[in-house]
Amino acid sequence: MATDTTQPDVEPDAGNDDHPSSSQYIEIAVILAVMTALEIGLYYAGLPTGLTIGLLVGLTIGKFVLVALWFMHLRFDRKILSFLFYAGLLLAVVLYIALIAIIFLGH
Repeated sequence: MATDTTQPDVEPDAGNDDHPSSSQYIEIAVILAVMTALEIGLYYAGLPTGLTIGLLVGLTIGKFVLVALWFMHLRFDRKILSFLFYAGLLLAVVLYIALIAIIFLGH
């Protein structure tokens, strides 16, 4: 009695038509590089400290979201996992804002 142990022909990316192409990854990498250049420019711009910190935090959050969505494939996960991830991000942002407020207003 012989058993058939052959695997069916399945494409590796079957069902993942929404995944970005290589060119989309390159576009995101260029956007991240531009955002990093903006951060470096802000550091040397001589703006008021509070404004500089606010802009740097905003750019950092933007970069974090882009990396999470595209390179960590968060946009393809179930919504509950995305919710948990963003809830952690929100908690971290609130914590950082509170820490910055304590440092600048406490002195």
